[in-house]
Amino acid sequence: MGRSAIRGLVSGVLIFLFPLGMFAADANPAMLYSNGAAWINGAHVPHSSLAIFTGDLLQTRYDSFVNIRQQGSTVAVLGDSLIKFEGSSVEIDHGGVTVSTAKQLATTVGDIRVTPASETWTEFTVVDVNGTVKILAKKGDLTLTDGKQTATLAEGQQTTRDDSAADNSDSSNKGKKKSPKQQSGAPGAAKGPILNAPLAVGLAGGAVIGLTAWVLLQGSNPASPWKPSN
Repeated sequence: MGRSAIRGLVSGVLIFLFPLGMFAADANPAMLYSNGAAWINGAHVPHSSLAIFTGDLLQTRYDSFVNIRQQGSTVAVLGDSLIKFEGSSVEIDHGGVTVSTAKQLATTVGDIRVTPASETWTEFTVVDVNGTVKILAKKGDLTLTDGKQTATLAEGQQTTRDDSAADNSDSSNKGKKKSPKQQSGAPGAAKGPILNAPLAVGLAGGAVIGLTAWVLLQGSNPASPWKPSN
């Protein structure tokens, strides 16, 4: 039985079992619900719902919106995003996510890791726009680390971090760092239906991500700068 057939079978089983909350904790099963075009490991998502596994790469078109649901957590993937699903965390290559979790589901961008500070219901948004990472703590506190220093982002606050600084590399090195992901099956910059009109899609995607980030990160509270611990 091929992998696609297995994925389809698991999807059907999970759709039936998901509301019952009877999944094994160490299996990290999850379901993907798409509204618009999306790709898993370079293959077009054939249905509106599909199982997604640890290690899968998910890409959304600029006008798409995808939800990943597993027990205790929901990840809303914004349009024009490329992420890697890791079960207990998600890794953003570009684009953004909004995470709602009671399981301390983390999000990473480059060397920056965003983790709920406690196992209470936490909601936060992480968006990588043109090399700038914007983080908003909507509900609950967050712990931010870049491998060298740790900070706390309180509920209702936001911070901005330079992605290139987090990666300790320039833009050309960033491209080299991301190439293994593209080789593993994610749609590349020069192929696949997601980029039939590269310039038009790129411009539209950048505009949508920029607008989305601006809307998500606006609020009555002032921006909270990243404050490295001594």
